[in-house]
Amino acid sequence: MAELNLVEAVNHALAYEMANDERVLLLGEDIGVNGGVFRATNGLQARFGCERVIDTPLAEGAIAGVAVGMAAMGLKPVAEIQFTGFIYPTIDQMINHASRLRNRTRGRLTCPMVLRSPYGAGIHAPEHHSESPEAIFAHMPGLRVVIPSSPARAYGLLLAAMRDPDPVVFLEPTRLYRLFKQAVADDGESLPLDACFLSREGKDVTLVAWGAMMQETLAAADALEQEGVDAEVIDVATIKPLDVETILRSVEKTGRCVIIHEAPRTAGFGAEIAAEIAERALFSLLAPVKRVAAYDVVVPLSRLERQYIPSVDRIVEAVRSAMEGS
Repeated sequence: MAELNLVEAVNHALAYEMANDERVLLLGEDIGVNGGVFRATNGLQARFGCERVIDTPLAEGAIAGVAVGMAAMGLKPVAEIQFTGFIYPTIDQMINHASRLRNRTRGRLTCPMVLRSPYGAGIHAPEHHSESPEAIFAHMPGLRVVIPSSPARAYGLLLAAMRDPDPVVFLEPTRLYRLFKQAVADDGESLPLDACFLSREGKDVTLVAWGAMMQETLAAADALEQEGVDAEVIDVATIKPLDVETILRSVEKTGRCVIIHEAPRTAGFGAEIAAEIAERALFSLLAPVKRVAAYDVVVPLSRLERQYIPSVDRIVEAVRSAMEGS
């Protein structure tokens, strides 16, 4: 058991799986000699060699395309995209090929690859380094979309992603990379994909979030407790496929729901969750479902970044509104 931050947990998970499965290899820009821009792959090329930790040209579409070909031929590539702002060139390969390979070959071939990328705002980077595009990938059948919220969940979920026979988009919140440490057992134990985690039990309102927004959401739950509001907090973790049953059970208990995400509000994944609740738990609701999201603007530069990311105050205000609307 070691105290690890999130980026160290990612490194440990990659190292564990590479040591135990020779089919796993890594590719991406500057991941070998430099260990990646955030040092997530630090030391892995020295340990496993240049043939398994591959520095690539600056060509995201090619990185994803090569990974698809490797996966189709029985390898297990883990491709890194330096920032999610650069992930859009991979969409052609991920949607037209990775997500469809099993269907296209009627199950003769699968695509056991992971596409990793730092994700989200909060580190004072330019706007092309701060994107939250999870809804784009979640819209596409055949792709899993996973977003960890802590070192322990990053370790266990990444192991599960690398062992999955189908493609996984694994988005790592940059704001959490070195924010805090947590005890993580480097024992190769994976966590379940396609499942929400109940991070806090409560009876008055359900708060649904994922990734870095779990920090503000849990802080908001603590603040609400001082006001006599008992909030239940759900960490979605796997955006697609969505474990909607866990969310519905919570909403049926509390009667209220506030959904929090860092992506822009319009067509954000929170709208999908709200729609599921409206279709399947409408008569359990005591108030309309609320969404707290980023604004429909390009991620601003660092001076306004904190105003862009949903705050504890905004979450608390949304919960107060839901309580008043009962």
